[in-house]
Amino acid sequence: MFKITKIVSVLTLLAVIAWGCTDKLDELQLNNNFAGGTDFTKTEDMILSIVGVYEAFQSRGWEQPLLISVRGDDVNAGGLGDQQDFAETDLFNYNKDYWMYNSLWENVYVDIITAHTAMEQIARYQEVADAAGVAKGDQYIAEAKVLRAMMLFHLSQVYGDVFIPLSSDTGELLSLTEVPTKDQVMQHISDQMDEAIAVLPDMRPNERQDLPGGVTKYTALAIKALAQQELKNYQGVADAAGQIISSGKFSLFSDFYELFKTPGKLSDESILDLQYSDFGQGEGDRESHLYAPYGPQGWTPAVLGASSGWGFYEPSMKFIKFMLDRNETVRLETSVLFTDRGIAEITSDPAYATLPSFVKNTTRDGDRINDYARALFASGKHYLPSNQLIPGRTSYGSNKNYNIIRYAEILLIYAEALTQGANGSGMTADQAVNQVRARAGLGNLSGVTTDDVLDEKFAELGMEWGKRYFDMIRLGKTAELSYDGRTFSEDKKYLPYPQSQVDQFPILEGVSN
Repeated sequence: MFKITKIVSVLTLLAVIAWGCTDKLDELQLNNNFAGGTDFTKTEDMILSIVGVYEAFQSRGWEQPLLISVRGDDVNAGGLGDQQDFAETDLFNYNKDYWMYNSLWENVYVDIITAHTAMEQIARYQEVADAAGVAKGDQYIAEAKVLRAMMLFHLSQVYGDVFIPLSSDTGELLSLTEVPTKDQVMQHISDQMDEAIAVLPDMRPNERQDLPGGVTKYTALAIKALAQQELKNYQGVADAAGQIISSGKFSLFSDFYELFKTPGKLSDESILDLQYSDFGQGEGDRESHLYAPYGPQGWTPAVLGASSGWGFYEPSMKFIKFMLDRNETVRLETSVLFTDRGIAEITSDPAYATLPSFVKNTTRDGDRINDYARALFASGKHYLPSNQLIPGRTSYGSNKNYNIIRYAEILLIYAEALTQGANGSGMTADQAVNQVRARAGLGNLSGVTTDDVLDEKFAELGMEWGKRYFDMIRLGKTAELSYDGRTFSEDKKYLPYPQSQVDQFPILEGVSN
């Protein structure tokens, strides 16, 4: 399971502290094997441990977010030749030997263990630190808990019952007599966030000067709210989300289209992002995510030489028609890149013979999406216009951040909690939903129901981290997942444990997930 081979390197994207840190970060060891040369009396170096956790958290392999999100009715896998088991996963046909399943499990757990190692290192620094150093260490440990919690949250959403490491000693897992249930994992996450909230900065992530975009009290509250939502404790959701809303610190970025592009990086809507950067330079160091799997295989970019993608990730026809039925404009334009072949497929249905003018194969930034074999559409939320690439950079999506939690989602989970019977403070469900709708150019609703909120979530959060899929699973609305020839059954809600993990941890064999 934990083939600990990842070595923490400098987190150069946090440029404010990166200078001169490379050698020090290379000292960070895994599994609590602290480097003999580490001087724990140099408490000013404590920050390097938490920088290592951020680096690990943001080192997501391209396959991991795709696997987390591919099973919803908002997205299709695309016609894959070399990754057929990924396409089969989208159809609820699972292969426990598929490399992606093992990659998600193994590599995310490696990063969770990295967080534990850092927390233990910070505690070593605290032993000799002054009061201010101890307090700073408490904050860093809380940050590590938050990042660890987000990773554990995703694992449990995908696999159900999963291990909860409590230290960097992975050997402890070999002595387990039972695997924590999904509910136990979510409650553990919520409890961890309660511990973290009190010592984290009371500000937006983009207000932090030491680690710009780093987690804050509100990141922890958001993860707590999401964990409580998985537990169906809607009062807990309303309480945590309500604190974020009542703080008055967050607002929706005015331009939905640009929110997912360079202008939207670390906006006042951002609660948790994976951060990447080319550092304003056309060559040299960069911190990046491989966005090519989301991009169209064929395009004619406005900027000559900009690379295209792989066509692995396709907005579903069901999602597109849902958005057209709602008269969506900017959210549809932002979420979907259209090919001529895709447009022809839409208009072949007489009910959609006439389409809005923005439905065309050329984006407003001048990139033309040509027909390609693997898909009819590509994800616009994972698209960075070629004219926003830093000159000299050609990789698809280079310099683009990856949103994980946005304030819009907090407004919507709060609204849903109220429709599920929770009591709110300071804002009604109607007001929360209508804030999101107003940015989308839609009129107000009154007396919103749970179904109204779910529709709004579908429109607002489509293609983002499987949020639609997990909503349908949580609420038992799994009939929605049987679409376009797919047949979902309850036994398919979790991916099977990777066979290589079952071989190493036989306790997984008896778990019915």
